[in-house]
Amino acid sequence: MEIDPEVACPIAPVVDIVFSRWTTPILWSLNEYGRQRFVELERRITKITPKVLTQRLRQLERDGLVIRTYHPEVPPRVEYEISELGRSLAPLFATLAD
Repeated sequence: MEIDPEVACPIAPVVDIVFSRWTTPILWSLNEYGRQRFVELERRITKITPKVLTQRLRQLERDGLVIRTYHPEVPPRVEYEISELGRSLAPLFATLAD
């Protein structure tokens, strides 16, 4: 009988989210520099494409790690910031960095 790895290891989905290629640079940038607009993130994470940055931000927002704030101005303004859940990962990243 084969066991599904995600069932056998309940943290597998979390590891997939947190350690995907672009999640850590996005969360680090938001944690380090605070609330940012899309263009600011794009400038700081130089090798990410706009399409991938959009996809990752949407997924991080869905997963509760990033908060997206829409300001109905002319022109419209959208800002991203790390959530408390995202910030709670900081000790994990610090431990791995050490």
